[in-house]
Amino acid sequence: MPSIAELVPEHIRAFEAYTPSRPDPDLMRQYGVDHLHRLNNNENALGPPPNARAVIEAFESRRSAIYPSGDCYTLRTALSERFGKDPERFLVGNGSCEVIASVIKAFCEKGDNIITADKTFAVYEWVAEFSGFEARLIPLNNWAFDPDAMLAAMDSRTKILFVCNPNNPTGTWWDRDVMERFLRGVAGRAIVVIDEAYCEYVDDERFPDGMELMERHKNVVVFRTFSKMYALAGLRVGYVCGQKEVVDYIRRTHIVYSVNSMGQPAAAAALKDDAGHIAATRLMVAEAKALLLPAFDELGLKYVSNAGNFVMVETPVSDSLIYRHLMRRGIMVRTMTGFRFPNWIRVSMVQLPVMQEFLQALREVLGIVAGTRT
Repeated sequence: MPSIAELVPEHIRAFEAYTPSRPDPDLMRQYGVDHLHRLNNNENALGPPPNARAVIEAFESRRSAIYPSGDCYTLRTALSERFGKDPERFLVGNGSCEVIASVIKAFCEKGDNIITADKTFAVYEWVAEFSGFEARLIPLNNWAFDPDAMLAAMDSRTKILFVCNPNNPTGTWWDRDVMERFLRGVAGRAIVVIDEAYCEYVDDERFPDGMELMERHKNVVVFRTFSKMYALAGLRVGYVCGQKEVVDYIRRTHIVYSVNSMGQPAAAAALKDDAGHIAATRLMVAEAKALLLPAFDELGLKYVSNAGNFVMVETPVSDSLIYRHLMRRGIMVRTMTGFRFPNWIRVSMVQLPVMQEFLQALREVLGIVAGTRT
């Protein structure tokens, strides 16, 4: 009788599963704290916009017994109205991770490859590899995606190029000129996915709008999410937009009924009158960075701060050691070894009182580890 392992494809046996952190109450008991400030997942600490909040609070429990709209019809209609595109050009998923999987399933077959950066949102790489496709990872250049190196890595079996713009975790982004040059270089030979999960955090006229780019480059597909700026991470709503033909192929691989009954109307409501929410969130991030960055300079810490609601900071010792010390003070950050940035942490930007508490805790921890090393 064969072993179970013999029934598993080699690319699955070689893949290492992602292990999420335990629930906050368990972590608080483990580290002996009575509170936990979550600075690890780039969540929006302001919470959802008022319109979305009202939908969530009014949700009736009896609706839990009824299946949601299988194709997110009302939400796709809201997206259509917001961006002036046919609703059939939108496909909604259970967070951006599901739409990443749908795109890869739609375009890749045995022997194909995808191209992305070596230090970016890891799900592009993970989904490709556990699906049995090669993920070609191009080193960052000055913390940013390298367009020329990505183009040079293409061959006849390249099906998708993933560009995270702005990039998580470095916050760097391509301007319109760089993006246009890159798309001309691809010349329609592969699908270009532009992941704009953090695009609402950018207030710069040079930033390229993927929704506009796809009208001139038919192979462009755009990912956006309601998890970051719109603070609906717990409801898991992301979407893809592209040319109708492209989205039709992606839809064939997509699981229906995957987006829950609360998430769909909450996301649609979040799009209405959102200017005040976006402005308030950007202000919160700017104030947090104005507090932290000079403090990092004072402490002699190297950091990377660009677009997005996060900052990456180099630590003088193991990032996991810093993490444990901060957890004992009720502060949860993201260790970056898994992002291939060993001895760096990523910190989400939230309200000033919590940022001040983080700084105080960080100073204490740096003092402790400095004493340990001397």
